[in-house]
Amino acid sequence: MTAEALSKVIVKGMEEKKASEILVMDLRKIKNSVTDFFVICSGNSDTQLEAISESIEAEIQKVNETPARKVEGKSNGEWVLMDYFDVVVHIFLKEKRNYYGLEELWGDAKTIRVN
Repeated sequence: MTAEALSKVIVKGMEEKKASEILVMDLRKIKNSVTDFFVICSGNSDTQLEAISESIEAEIQKVNETPARKVEGKSNGEWVLMDYFDVVVHIFLKEKRNYYGLEELWGDAKTIRVN
């Protein structure tokens, strides 16, 4: 599965649990980028963040794609990072997303707002 197709599966998992401010960032033309895509969304609570990450995992499993290489942050409930090699997922509480400002750090990337 291509990184772009995987991003769409991830977005579907986010939408299933009502994630907000979903953004797909295409980093393929960014020099020294660590991945091809960032898929970023926000949630309202630690419970919703966990539900979103589990929904993404379920959608990935449905298409028989390899599970995330690494998942971090589930225990702190503020920012969950899921690493699928060519696609990295960031699930934030809204205030943490604003604080870290990934969209600004990778401002040269082509972005697609989903909702």
